[in-house]
Amino acid sequence: MFDYSARPDLLQDRVILVTGAGRGIGAAAAKTFATHGATVLLVGKTEENLNQVYDEIEAAGHPQPVVIPFNLETALPHQYDELAAMIETEFGHLDGLLHNASIVGPRTPIEQLSGENFMRVMHINVNAMFMLTSTLLPLLKLSKDASVVFTSSSVGRKGKAYWGAYGVSKFATEGLMQTLADELDGTSAVRANSINPGATRTSMRALAYPGENPANNPLPETIMPVYLYLMGPDSQGVNGQAFDAQ
Repeated sequence: MFDYSARPDLLQDRVILVTGAGRGIGAAAAKTFATHGATVLLVGKTEENLNQVYDEIEAAGHPQPVVIPFNLETALPHQYDELAAMIETEFGHLDGLLHNASIVGPRTPIEQLSGENFMRVMHINVNAMFMLTSTLLPLLKLSKDASVVFTSSSVGRKGKAYWGAYGVSKFATEGLMQTLADELDGTSAVRANSINPGATRTSMRALAYPGENPANNPLPETIMPVYLYLMGPDSQGVNGQAFDAQ
């Protein structure tokens, strides 16, 4: 496990947007960021799930989060602009962006993967992530210390049979992170890095590995040290790096 101990007020007064915040790693990250003082913008497509995370954060007495229902599969360019405008009006800037939302898609040989399935995975995992990044970058640049964290995978660092569009999308994620990091290097107070969460007890993992005993994998809450490190001021100057949560 990544070795880092976060002080209680690590993210005090920070505004952090988390995609896929309704469940799994996204929900755990949102709650963890809030516990350390951040105002979290909960972005996801299922409002019911986001509301549940909102209630848990508020019940714990942490800064009031914001629920933002947003479907990365269907969102149009003007909707990204509207999201950015809303954040600017409400908060004036953005301190953190965690790209957590993605889908696995069919795990089949490339030969049997339909174009439709390939494009759907790429759209949600890559195109939407690019749109969100490029649209929110001006707001991140208004922060004195901002962090963009991309969620990668071991199959996005070394190709593996039958991971199809998902594997390709995670290679693209690493590429987008590295390209952005190089552009930001020495030119702004924004940094970009990626995290490979590793095997974690989530519904997405269960879908990808139906034969696996989920109890053998750590809960999302236990892999949070690296997320806290990259979102907080202790990682200033760390840019373009690929981290493993475990």
